[in-house]
Amino acid sequence: MDMNIQKYMAFVKTAEYGSFTRAAEMLNYSQSGISRMINDLEKEWKVVLLERGKSGVKLTSAGMKLLPCAKNVCMEYEKLQMEVDELNGLQSGLIRIGTFSSVATHWLPNIIKNFQQAYPGIDYELLLGDYTEIEEWIADRRVDCGFLRLPTCPKFETCFLEQDRLLAILPENHSLANLEKIPLAALCDEPFMLLEKGAKAEISEIFERCNLTLKIHFTTLDDYAIMSMVESGLDISILPELILKRVPYRIIARELDVPTYRKIGIALRSRKNASLAVKRFLDYLQYC
Repeated sequence: MDMNIQKYMAFVKTAEYGSFTRAAEMLNYSQSGISRMINDLEKEWKVVLLERGKSGVKLTSAGMKLLPCAKNVCMEYEKLQMEVDELNGLQSGLIRIGTFSSVATHWLPNIIKNFQQAYPGIDYELLLGDYTEIEEWIADRRVDCGFLRLPTCPKFETCFLEQDRLLAILPENHSLANLEKIPLAALCDEPFMLLEKGAKAEISEIFERCNLTLKIHFTTLDDYAIMSMVESGLDISILPELILKRVPYRIIARELDVPTYRKIGIALRSRKNASLAVKRFLDYLQYC
């Protein structure tokens, strides 16, 4: 990438976030590297772009005037790069994917393996997070696309991929383990471990819709921690079926008496503005 474009991107992201640190995280540079790029721009343009302070940075009047132009240059560069990719075909390219743990573990290895057979020159960057983090990465252009629970942000373009059943998880010797289907109300009488994916509390929503209240004993983002604690007899829980593939724990999974699912899909800012590599990857996902 042209060094001037990198500097413009550093300026744009620092202005958006009001922070060298956040801009560095988004662009995969060090904080000092971002700071040097801004300093270089200020010297080249002979203006002060940012006011530095303990609470962060903010635009000067000159910075406010020049920021829209810098944004336009960055957007035009992205368009130019996509045109170059189109001309060169898919001999090379990078797809940046946001994903959560169960998709990363049980879907993506085979998806990428099969996609690579058709497009061996493509490289991948995977960012693992919860639903909220992945939405932020898509919005901030940190990733090209991301696996999410649907529905998601209305500004995104989405493609539904699969319906993932939610199952009750019990220790092998639990009194409810003999039932074929577990009543939701019965789960409210037991200490419960809740899997929370950022602000998206899909399990809590199930009980709220049924006017039921859980006795939440633990809350965690780690599905494997839940399975380990359930195996130890500490709590019961509900987990998506996708997580339970190739489980190394001695636990029982049972259907709920109220069939419940999460919808998994892929989301991005704009398919029209996506690179050729991303477009081909999305096409493949719909039929894999």
